Amino acid sequence: MDCGGRTFCCGLQLGAICFFSVPFVQAQDTADLKKELQELREQNRLLQDQLQQQKGMIDQLNQKFSGLEQTNAQRESDLRSLKADVDGNSPAPEKSGGFSVGNVVFSGEGAAGFFETGQNGRSANASFRVAEVRLFVDAPVWDDIYFYGQLDLMTAESHDNTLRLGELYLQFENLGKRWDLDQLLNARVGQFYIPFGEEYQNRFAFDNPLITHSLSDLWGYNPGIELYGSWRKLSYAVAVQNGGNSTLNDGTADKSVVGRIGYDPLPWLHVSASAMRTGELSVRNDGQSDIWFGGAFFQSIGSANTSLFHVNLAELDASAKWKGGYVKGAGGYADYDDNDPTPVVAGSPVPGGYGTVVGGTPTADHHRDIYYSYIEALQHLTPRIYGVTRFSQIRAEGGYPIVGDSATFGLPTSDLWRLSLGLGYELNRHLTLKTEYMFERGQLSTGGPRNHEGLFAAEAAFKF
Repeated sequence: MDCGGRTFCCGLQLGAICFFSVPFVQAQDTADLKKELQELREQNRLLQDQLQQQKGMIDQLNQKFSGLEQTNAQRESDLRSLKADVDGNSPAPEKSGGFSVGNVVFSGEGAAGFFETGQNGRSANASFRVAEVRLFVDAPVWDDIYFYGQLDLMTAESHDNTLRLGELYLQFENLGKRWDLDQLLNARVGQFYIPFGEEYQNRFAFDNPLITHSLSDLWGYNPGIELYGSWRKLSYAVAVQNGGNSTLNDGTADKSVVGRIGYDPLPWLHVSASAMRTGELSVRNDGQSDIWFGGAFFQSIGSANTSLFHVNLAELDASAKWKGGYVKGAGGYADYDDNDPTPVVAGSPVPGGYGTVVGGTPTADHHRDIYYSYIEALQHLTPRIYGVTRFSQIRAEGGYPIVGDSATFGLPTSDLWRLSLGLGYELNRHLTLKTEYMFERGQLSTGGPRNHEGLFAAEAAFKF
């Protein structure tokens, strides 16, 4: 074959190779591109998953950071359903957040206004006064442990401007979280409110829809330890405290013990039962108990020979709420006694002026059965304006020093009642204006009347 023929054959072979190889190369390139696209899609999906995880972590961190900036009152409001010392049916406005310096949160609240009573009342001269001023500090310590402190610059019960320490304690929350029982067990150690009854939870001026309180108005704070928590529809609180009025030392080794159990059978209904013993209190070292009742602390009504006295208490509370209103009330019993050894003659007056000895009792019998109750109802007339009324009463056969709104301390009273009528205007979350007219009447154990103790008051309550 000549050269021309060989060249022609080679050309044919080369052309055939090119013709059949092009589709093969194109198919290979397409497969590679599909693989790269799949890899890119998978990488993009993984990146999106990572972004979602990071977003979730950021949200959790934001929640934890926000939690650190909450005041103690805010945390208690969030835990109303589980803490036995906070009424879940309370209509009280939400607490403000105050201001923070790092992780420490400062807040405060108070009230000022005008008060005028009858000639036998505490404000017979129609006084303007600052009724309450309190400062609060709240700070995380570690994990679920918090510090809370309260300084009372002025309270409704004060007769001067002396600063007083209110609550101050360490709070240990969610002690049952290892067993998935976060709400079951919490603890407080320090000085805190006596968890008896439920009215004390709303007695600060901004939380109280009226200006006055019920006649019984049981409250007080004392050093000790408290356990509280909830399980399903049940809640509880139990505390062991000193019992006496001194915050520095205990007058006797006998301690005060108090407990309360609550039950919420329906979302709008709450009931609870409380019991308490003050323990034996020393007339000399304690002077009086650390729980307030009837306008003063429980105290001895025995003669100068009395060295010890005590009070046992029991109370039932109930509340029902609806949109824009609520009704709540309580009834209770207080059993007072002491160890006065003073000899007396049957038919003669008991030392101290609280009744007459009967049946030839050889020593002064100051035992008292004291019954008390109150009922309160509130209804919003508009989203910002509400009307509220409360009726309360104390009865003590034989007489007990029930102060009420009297300017005279220690009046031996056998029966006293109070009716309060009020209107309130909630300007915003930080300021409420309210006015009240209160009637107060009673009977002394000596037979004379108690009157001219009624009150007209107007008040501005604030918080920050």
